[in-house]
Amino acid sequence: MKREHRLYNVILPIWMLVIFPQVWLIVIPGNLIIDCLVLFLTLLALKHQGKGGVMKKLWWKFWLLGFAADAVGAAWMLLGWLLTVPFGSWWESSVGHIMHNPFAHPAAFLWTLVGVALAGVCIYFFDKKAMSRCELLTIREKRIIALTMAVVTAPWLFFIPMY
Repeated sequence: MKREHRLYNVILPIWMLVIFPQVWLIVIPGNLIIDCLVLFLTLLALKHQGKGGVMKKLWWKFWLLGFAADAVGAAWMLLGWLLTVPFGSWWESSVGHIMHNPFAHPAAFLWTLVGVALAGVCIYFFDKKAMSRCELLTIREKRIIALTMAVVTAPWLFFIPMY
């Protein structure tokens, strides 16, 4: 009996980005808009006076580093899928669900949660590092911005079932 492996829901269905490259035209600006909006709203909530200067200095760093952090989370998700080969049917019936429905099994849910958390932690540290030379922000503001970016822009779409 031939085992069929499918790769679903890594950041977005990765096959969609390869087969339909025009999807990048939605993903890239959509990610940029979300990152900029979260940064702006966080600065607004902090009542920061130099919003424009901070935005001008950080928007592109946050955007690119967000993709890098999402790639770390996607690599974790891919690892879960790849481990179905050596660990066999138990793994595939439990954690193997992560690519199409993380709610199908508690192990798949936990694996996906770790992937999202891993990406969120990476976003926090990447963004904190990106702000290290930004003199326009206090240390407290940098921590709040990095934490907000990590929580809001983590790849929560990993949890969307594909069926």
